Amino acid sequence: MDTLTKERRSWNMAQIRGANTQPERLVRSVLHRLGARFRLHRKHLPGNPDIVLPRYGLVVLVHGCFWHRHRRCKYAYTPKTRLKFWTQKFERNVARDKQVRRMLRQSGWKVATIWECETRDPESLANRLGGLLRDNSPRS
Repeated sequence: MDTLTKERRSWNMAQIRGANTQPERLVRSVLHRLGARFRLHRKHLPGNPDIVLPRYGLVVLVHGCFWHRHRRCKYAYTPKTRLKFWTQKFERNVARDKQVRRMLRQSGWKVATIWECETRDPESLANRLGGLLRDNSPRS
């Protein structure tokens, strides 16, 4: 049973951002410090990716562990109420993510996913992003 009123639950859910989230801003900050230049939310690309690094041919998707179902992550819990609704929602999200990654690769982009939980350790995040930049040498 939900402990919040329907109106309060609706308000809480409306406060969840789809773009410019805290994890996304952290990833952008680290990329900027590493000297990478990027574009945000390119609508002409499949899935409207969070961060596009054209020089590297790289797209970075910043996923929330809860919404995108990060495997074996404590933040990817399933709510106890409305189980059928949440299960279907999560399945659709995961299927859409898989399709978007496939479409981006078919368009010639390399795709990296950064999970929300990975942004909690700034040093580890910087190492991961630095490795992505090194592994994807700039396009001429």
